[in-house]
Amino acid sequence: MRVAVLGSTGQLGQDLVEMLRQSGKFDVTSLGHDEADCTEAESIRNAVVHARPQALINCAAFVRVDDCEDHAHDAFEVNALGALNVARACAEVDATCVYVSTDYVFDGAQNRAYVESDVTFPINVYGVSKLAGELLVRQTAPRSLIFRVASLFGKSGARGKGGNFVETILQKARKGEPLRVVDDIRISPTYTRDAAQVLCELLQDDVTGVIHSANAGSCTWHDFARAALELCRLDVPVEAVSSSAYPTRARRPRNSALASERLPDLVSTPMPSWQDALRGYLIEKGHIQ
Repeated sequence: MRVAVLGSTGQLGQDLVEMLRQSGKFDVTSLGHDEADCTEAESIRNAVVHARPQALINCAAFVRVDDCEDHAHDAFEVNALGALNVARACAEVDATCVYVSTDYVFDGAQNRAYVESDVTFPINVYGVSKLAGELLVRQTAPRSLIFRVASLFGKSGARGKGGNFVETILQKARKGEPLRVVDDIRISPTYTRDAAQVLCELLQDDVTGVIHSANAGSCTWHDFARAALELCRLDVPVEAVSSSAYPTRARRPRNSALASERLPDLVSTPMPSWQDALRGYLIEKGHIQ
């Protein structure tokens, strides 16, 4: 199967390219920003027509949530209009358009994890721009897969955010810096390798529609930080604080945990717990044996 990955230098994109190639079942074209700019319709069309993939995975995104509040035009240019350009190119070559989306399309008001059938209602510009991208992809591409992920962490780190949460916590702990982490926001930490593995399976079976892919369970950022430190045997106190102690330009959902009502019937192996995923990540990075 011919697959193109747009945004292949990002945190999820790099793991996707690696795992798709390792499987031996895909002919992979890696499209970085230099090869294809989703905000330029002709650029993306030329790249897709040249590659003629059977599926294209769009990982390109403006992901700096607070900056989206100040630069809404840029957020929509990449996350919505860029997604539309990609979807149109996919439609031209009859390729499945896979759009990587986010937990931030929900408002965080409910007290359980969000599943695919829950009503979307984003509360910040980033979430609105990603939801707009979802809708544009679904109405444009004859075949599409909206692949929602949450609180990603992976070996390459998020280029737009300068790393990932786990590495930041470990670095501060080893430097002896005080650790204060919010304990009133629930998340579903998701290891990029696990998400990439799921997407590989979904591509093979030509799955379409909306899918949530997150490691099983949920926790607060404080729980996540403590778990990373304990696995690395770093006896460092972590103060639990309210999110109000760190005011941000963009509102964050109080609960952005994801679960899936579809995935158990579609993949051979259930998503590991976030605790097991964290251990796997720390081993991959050489923090623990």
